[in-house]
Amino acid sequence: MTDVHTSTGGPHAPIEALWRAMPVTRMLDNGVDYADVLAMRRSTADGIAWDKAAEALATAQLERARAAERGGHPVTAFAAYRAAAADLLFAQMAFNFDCARKRSLYEAFTDAVGRAAALADPPWRREHIPFAGGRMNGWLLRPAATPIGAVIVFGGQSGWGAAYLPQADALLRRGMAVLLAEGPGQGESRLRHGILLDVDVRAAYSAFVDRALTVAPRAGLWGNSLGGLYAATTAAADHRVSAVCVNSAPAQPRLQRFRTFVEQAAAMLGTSDPDAIQANFDRIAFRPGVDRIRCPLLVLHGGADPIVRLDQQQPFLDAAHDATLRVWEDGEHTIYNHAQERTAYVADWFADRFHHTAAGDVM
Repeated sequence: MTDVHTSTGGPHAPIEALWRAMPVTRMLDNGVDYADVLAMRRSTADGIAWDKAAEALATAQLERARAAERGGHPVTAFAAYRAAAADLLFAQMAFNFDCARKRSLYEAFTDAVGRAAALADPPWRREHIPFAGGRMNGWLLRPAATPIGAVIVFGGQSGWGAAYLPQADALLRRGMAVLLAEGPGQGESRLRHGILLDVDVRAAYSAFVDRALTVAPRAGLWGNSLGGLYAATTAAADHRVSAVCVNSAPAQPRLQRFRTFVEQAAAMLGTSDPDAIQANFDRIAFRPGVDRIRCPLLVLHGGADPIVRLDQQQPFLDAAHDATLRVWEDGEHTIYNHAQERTAYVADWFADRFHHTAAGDVM
């Protein structure tokens, strides 16, 4: 595959490779307005660079949001800021390595989320969690009433933090608080504070559990893609976790043939040495026969997932005494193509687990 160099700060993959890495189903799952998806198709077909096309769409949404605020329409402004943030999320995904352009776009993404956060009811809170000599970031969202539990939601190599606002919406509607986490090697935790994937990953996500338990009586973990591995290993190590969802993650990750996967793994660890990357994967892997998951476990799998096979998730199921497997036979990676059903299913599952735990506490 030949790199295409642009004036925006780094190498681009060919446009067809970018569309494979960021398909329409994924864009919709992460909150991109459908009209913006169609506009992205037209712009990239006309030869406009991916990041430039997505940034232009975000600029239009930001202008719409500001106009709505000036006109006294905060609900419209809130939606437009979120749409802008989603466009910027995908703009920065054009760059796997941490060039100045990626940092700038991610900063703009965070700013757009912050503007939506101020209009939310209740407002969302930006979190800064000290760890490993730096700090990790996240967004804390609370329902209007006292939460029945808090779910920490996170991704893997490219979807981080507020990428999962649509999942947060579903959890909030069911009475749960949500902590959208940017863990080691992710988001501003990496781009601004230099926390890479060479730290104690289990301890890092336990620090998010610490914060979640200050706002709710129970904490759950929902890890997407490689983040599902982090969720499983943290649940095995931290017995305060009340429920854990693993969405399309390998128990023992391996470097794959996809250029995007390799480059993103390199950026998360801060090295392009394949032996070092694999050694770190081995270090953070789930340990069959050693790691045990004592809380309820939900594993999601897509039968059409080109990245993770079902047998790669089996060690999670084997390690749990209360495990549920949900398979979508035509499901893409992390079940993008059944996003609404998937999200409702997982949100209901967490609500049921938290209610069951609460009933057990009373008995």
